Amino acid sequence: MKHIYLSWFDLEELVTNLIFKLNTPYDALVVITRGGIIPGGMIAEALKMKDVLTAAVLFPDDPSQRNKLSWPRFQQFPADPLLDGRKVLIVDNLWFQGRTIMSVKGRIEAAGGFPELAVIHWKKDSSLFPDAEPDYYVETTEDFIHYPWQRIDDSDYRVPAQPVTPLS
Repeated sequence: MKHIYLSWFDLEELVTNLIFKLNTPYDALVVITRGGIIPGGMIAEALKMKDVLTAAVLFPDDPSQRNKLSWPRFQQFPADPLLDGRKVLIVDNLWFQGRTIMSVKGRIEAAGGFPELAVIHWKKDSSLFPDAEPDYYVETTEDFIHYPWQRIDDSDYRVPAQPVTPLS
């Protein structure tokens, strides 16, 4: 597996390619946090969309609790009336195992919406859903993709939760 480091220019080209594949127009766009925020914003801007919603989905961090059938926890999700009867584009940067985007799709369908799935990269061989695929994607890969908004070294460095206040 190679490590691929994308520049902002690379990302713009990939998102542009994705936009030209879409079955527009859409009634709403749901971006999956965090990876879908930037590509989703770029798509929303290009399509002049105003209804941009977010979905935050969590799976267990503890490896002993994590398995293929782990139940997702929706930390944030649009209310059903915002989705009911609407054609909704779901955007994420990457389909790895597919659990997150398929969970969001299922929840939108349960609310009465009509979701379509768009990702930049599809890791087809890693997917836990062999009979499903994104409706729109730019590239298939099994490489490790480093998006420009991520730290290049992908270390475990975190920004401190408490801001440092200057001393007077």
